Amino acid sequence: QVQLVESGGGLVQAGGSLRLSCAASGKFARVNAMGWYRQAPGKQRELVATITSGGTTNYVDSVKGRFTISRDNAKNTVLLQMNSLKPEDTGVYYCNADIRALWSTTNYWGQGTQVTVSS
Repeated sequence: QVQLVESGGGLVQAGGSLRLSCAASGKFARVNAMGWYRQAPGKQRELVATITSGGTTNYVDSVKGRFTISRDNAKNTVLLQMNSLKPEDTGVYYCNADIRALWSTTNYWGQGTQVTVSS
């Protein structure tokens, strides 16, 4: 069974940093695009950043210059380094990945990790 397991959330003061990690486990052929989404209370889930298997990245405008997404293809892991955090970055952060099995590709979500930024 394929799973995405996240870690690294927590409580931090504004201006601080956190690093989120997500690892894909189970039986599969390869991990294609990976990314992070977040959902603030009362709001819809939004894309934060994505990265292709080749390393091409994409960020939502509000985090550009503060967040960095990276991945380790050998470990099937994606990281999100978050610097200069703001209270508006608060939310549940979800890992997302397109994972290819032998005959098909399926999109998976992690369980979510809470990030709280205090002012």
